[in-house]
Amino acid sequence: MATHKLHFEEFEEEEYQLFAIHTTLEDFKIAYLINQKLPINLSKSKKDIQIVVEDGETQFTRFVYEDEKNESVWNLFQNKNEVIKYRKSRNQGLFAESQNSFAVKVHLLPELKKVDYFLKIENSFSINTTEIIEKINSINKITTIYPVEHENIKSKNNLIF
Repeated sequence: MATHKLHFEEFEEEEYQLFAIHTTLEDFKIAYLINQKLPINLSKSKKDIQIVVEDGETQFTRFVYEDEKNESVWNLFQNKNEVIKYRKSRNQGLFAESQNSFAVKVHLLPELKKVDYFLKIENSFSINTTEIIEKINSINKITTIYPVEHENIKSKNNLIF
């Protein structure tokens, strides 16, 4: 039986730009405002980003735009969400059989906990990143947007979707 060895050089890493966005806006509102500022049409994806952490399982909403002209894909997605965790009460008496529930904050990229949303642009060769940053930064409720060096992110496997 023949064996085939795979070398790391055979795998190409997908090229993409990653931007961190800080805002208090809801996901649908930020997608709408970005659509107004840029010539794109982000729409809610039917497939959310699903991850499993030790506290439970959660989903992060995602908005997608496929630019066929430039052969690029735009993804706007949450970085913060909550997992509801249940714990049985160890009390005695009247509330002995009760269950307590509490929310645990979960981050898609835990290294960047302060970031509210990310904008990921795949195959961004023909895209002017400074123009994108300027236009998105001009939106009233967006505090800031900046590029992120994704090579240094430990949990970048969460960006594969």
